[in-house]
Amino acid sequence: MSMFCYQCQEAANCKGCTIKGVCGKTEDLAKAQDLLIYITKGISVFSTKARELGVENKEVNKFVVESLFATITNANFDRNIFIERIKRGLQLREEVKQQYIKAGGKLIESKENTSWLKKIFGFGGAQKEEELNLPEAAIWFADNVNDFDLKAGAVGVLSTKDEDIRSLRELLIYGLKGMAAYIKHANNLGYDDKNLHGFMQKALAATLDDSIAVDGLIALVLEAGKYGVDAMALLDKANTESYGNPEITKVNIGVGNRPGILISGHDLKDMEELLKQTEGTGVDVYTHSEMLPANYYPAFKKYKHFVGNYGNAWWKQTEEFESFNGPILMTTNCVVPPKNSYKDRMYTTGATGVPGVKHIADGKNGQPKDFSAIIAHAKKCQAPKEIEKGEIVGGFAHNQVLALADKVVEAVKTGAIKRFFVMAGCDGRAKSRNYYTDFAKKLPKDTVILTAGCAKYKYNKLDLGDIGGIPRVLDAGQCNDSYSLAVIALKLKEVFGLEDINELPISYNIAWYEQKAVIVLLALLHLGVKNIHLGPTLPAFLSPNVAKVLVENFGIGGITNVDDDMKMFLG
Repeated sequence: MSMFCYQCQEAANCKGCTIKGVCGKTEDLAKAQDLLIYITKGISVFSTKARELGVENKEVNKFVVESLFATITNANFDRNIFIERIKRGLQLREEVKQQYIKAGGKLIESKENTSWLKKIFGFGGAQKEEELNLPEAAIWFADNVNDFDLKAGAVGVLSTKDEDIRSLRELLIYGLKGMAAYIKHANNLGYDDKNLHGFMQKALAATLDDSIAVDGLIALVLEAGKYGVDAMALLDKANTESYGNPEITKVNIGVGNRPGILISGHDLKDMEELLKQTEGTGVDVYTHSEMLPANYYPAFKKYKHFVGNYGNAWWKQTEEFESFNGPILMTTNCVVPPKNSYKDRMYTTGATGVPGVKHIADGKNGQPKDFSAIIAHAKKCQAPKEIEKGEIVGGFAHNQVLALADKVVEAVKTGAIKRFFVMAGCDGRAKSRNYYTDFAKKLPKDTVILTAGCAKYKYNKLDLGDIGGIPRVLDAGQCNDSYSLAVIALKLKEVFGLEDINELPISYNIAWYEQKAVIVLLALLHLGVKNIHLGPTLPAFLSPNVAKVLVENFGIGGITNVDDDMKMFLG
């Protein structure tokens, strides 16, 4: 088997990609990513020990977060970037090891000799020295690419032989990858929480510990849900304190007649810096896919050259990037390897990378990124080709919905709203995802959809009407904003005086694709939400026994067909 990856919903045959990733990931790239995760675990062994002695290495925190983020599905396809990160990781592991030793930590410990003489006669045993039982990831070293590749073949997902242990370790790691994305966005805005780093590194180190059995790993997975809530709350605070609370907004989906830059991904700091640098240049800015919710923030509405949103979910970019005509800036994951017809117009930044695509580096010493190259490129391009007209409505994050709480509660009490459906999550290429469009169309007119993430593109342009002025699709924002949906549910629980969040008239029919959806799921489980349905398929990384635990304890389920599921949800 040349590679093995099953971290996303599109895993081949719902089992795993073994030749080439459906995402476009090649064998050598997959191996480099596996080795980077392995090295990151080794760093975490020492950083966790050092933290116990009061030593926190901020460079380690940054490296771990960025390494996890870079390995998320559809984030980075540039193998050279991963090779350089592996080299840096080996250096950093040695640095934090020395910090641990300097703080009084020991790699050799003294133990009393427990010989047969002591056991029989009670002699005071002599002291002997033994090396700490360090996992190989904490001590392995190489300095050339050939050795990297050789080692990578032995440390991937399948190196854990027990199926259930492997399933739980990978579930934990994928949750950490999703958490890393939220933390990185918050960090870019100057917000951080050292407790999040402490847990992430402790959990990574734990995946190397063969003494931690199924029960211990289940506990860590559930603990990840707690920290997932904290990470999403941190990012929500960073976004809203930086740019204001999202507002109900009508977003233009048509085009102007000037050259434009299309910005995709999730990073609002990149959005801010691009808008500032394009102001007065004659270049317009459009959002794509998960960047759509940038239109809802008050701070961005002051820019007259911020036109609106162009296109749909990430997987349609191969056709929409062609018709846009201007350059495209990819700020985070959701990159599809580009076609040659527009590859020269694509730019990456942050955690993203594609071989042969221009990369815009981070600013130095806290300075903004330099977007002058992409702006100059845009000026030479034609205006975007119009692919649709009209407006879509969004901006229903928790602050805005809670401002409408009285109206919402009255609608529930009078029976005007019978049920809410949380249909958050991800969109994807599979035709089976049309299920969510059909499901939205068939929902009774006394139901409301709560959404966040690019899953909304399956139904956010449908004319589903409103209930007493409340739109039947309430878009809270990016997948990063799923926290808003939890806040709304908890507030409704409080308003209605309920003891259990599951007593609310809310059903969960969530589409998932990659690892940020995993941490959202774990966060919901931590909050006590049960009977969540995932589709279009259950994760391939859930072994039958682990899936059984989730079903029996949390009511996790899949989907079947629209008519039968509608009956199941509505009783």
